Amino acid sequence: MKTIKILFLVAVLTLISCGEYQNLLKSDDAELKYNKAVEYFDKGDFMRSSTLFDAVATYYKGTERSETVLNYLAKANMGQKDYFTASEYYKTYVKTYPKGKYVIESKYMIGYCYYLDSPDARLDQTPTHSAIAALQEFIDVYPESERVPEANKLLDELTNKLAYKSYLNAKLYYNLGNYLGNNYESAVITAQNALKKYTATAYREELIMLILDSKYEQALQSVEEKKIERYRNTIDEYYNYVNEYPTGKFRKQADKIFSETKKIVKD
Repeated sequence: MKTIKILFLVAVLTLISCGEYQNLLKSDDAELKYNKAVEYFDKGDFMRSSTLFDAVATYYKGTERSETVLNYLAKANMGQKDYFTASEYYKTYVKTYPKGKYVIESKYMIGYCYYLDSPDARLDQTPTHSAIAALQEFIDVYPESERVPEANKLLDELTNKLAYKSYLNAKLYYNLGNYLGNNYESAVITAQNALKKYTATAYREELIMLILDSKYEQALQSVEEKKIERYRNTIDEYYNYVNEYPTGKFRKQADKIFSETKKIVKD
């Protein structure tokens, strides 16, 4: 019985709350809507908060309160995990108030919104590129901001994601082998380009090892007149790997390739 009473009380309070909110939407009192929007925001009810802030945005346009409303709208959409809409509000704020009191935060949050929208490495990375551009711009414009270390950390993470995507692309070529062409060469080129573009990536060792693997498989499956030259290229790549990673996680695999290759070149 006690549980039923509690559930009944919750249902009644919910109905009262809904009724109050519906009356607010119909009201012409902008000040009341604004105050209630702040109240909903503080309670974490971001959907109702953003709806009410949106309703009064036009009323306060051109006033001192306008930039506060825009800031709340961006944050309320962040609270709803609608990062695209939040970024649009932050961009509108920066464009409207280039010297406003929230401009530094807004510039950072534009990049952060794109960061949060950055998808899995296997998917299209347009938001990732947008996040990198926005965060780099923030660092360039506000190098003394306390947010810079965090922005640099996010940049490293995003850059590593792009490097990982390049690694996955190279690995795909490797797995295709000689299907409809020499995909091992494509794997090598893709991995080499990634190493040039993302020199400090956390996937550097994986990329170098993939180049070694690809060159070995390419030599193994070559026509006779190209075998020796390609095996020698494999040996060169082996030394590239062990010089950089003498105790690397792929050392055993690299040594095995080297041993097999050395026998063939010697013979």
